[in-house]
Amino acid sequence: MPLNALRAFEATARHLSIKEAAMELSVTPSAVSHQLRILEELFGVVLLRRTGTRLELTDAGHKLTPYLQQGFTQIAKGVDSLRQKRRDGPLRLNMLPTFATNWLSPRLSLYPFERRGFSLEISTTQDEVDLAAGVADVGIWYGNGHWPELQADLLFEATIDLYARPGFATGSHRDRLDRVSQANLFVSRHCLTWQRWMESLPGGPFKPAVVTQVDSGGLTLQAAADGVGVSIVVCELADSAVRLGRLTSVFEHPVNADVGFWLVYPDALREDRRLDNLRSWLREQPT
Repeated sequence: MPLNALRAFEATARHLSIKEAAMELSVTPSAVSHQLRILEELFGVVLLRRTGTRLELTDAGHKLTPYLQQGFTQIAKGVDSLRQKRRDGPLRLNMLPTFATNWLSPRLSLYPFERRGFSLEISTTQDEVDLAAGVADVGIWYGNGHWPELQADLLFEATIDLYARPGFATGSHRDRLDRVSQANLFVSRHCLTWQRWMESLPGGPFKPAVVTQVDSGGLTLQAAADGVGVSIVVCELADSAVRLGRLTSVFEHPVNADVGFWLVYPDALREDRRLDNLRSWLREQPT
């Protein structure tokens, strides 16, 4: 059933004017007339007739009109209800599990969940989700800030360094280089600049005994903390474990990763107060 033709007839029946129906639907009068002809040919009846300068509904048109009006009214109510729910409901926030655990979670006690417009639904995935399809409203993503058809606001630039459990990073610089060269180096597939870090190390570059690439930055942090090996990770994500005494920087040699963490969202949410609230809070947090 051609929905555009039904919509054109409903508007024309309500205004009893093709011109006014066209203005409401933002189309030309000839486009409305074309849709009306499609509908009449489909039903095999005349729905509207012109008497002099007046447009009148036929008996068939009178019979169809209230059903269409009720139907379009229900559609409008359903759409408004969904929009209202999205405006007033929690903001659905997506991010990497590593970011959630190591950066966001230590700060969540400061987040004003109880305030209106600050409610969140937090999801984590290893890969970016389709915000345009409504899988989530916004994301905190790691990258260069360029995602097609999405807006991106920089939260902070990332630096990377080599970490191990406390006790590993002892002795002279040469001693630590020798120890690292015999270790298993864990790197996340999200960390694209780890080789540049090794090349920039004074006295380096070094070649680890083994390089193990994993799916999760969280696993690289855990492997280093457990003494399974060493890991090159984002300093801002390792900071919590360092403060808790679970990790330490081997050489204190942070290097700019040329990427950062970004608040990413569709343009349709640009003026959303929930997004403004979240963005302001995130930017107030020390990195």
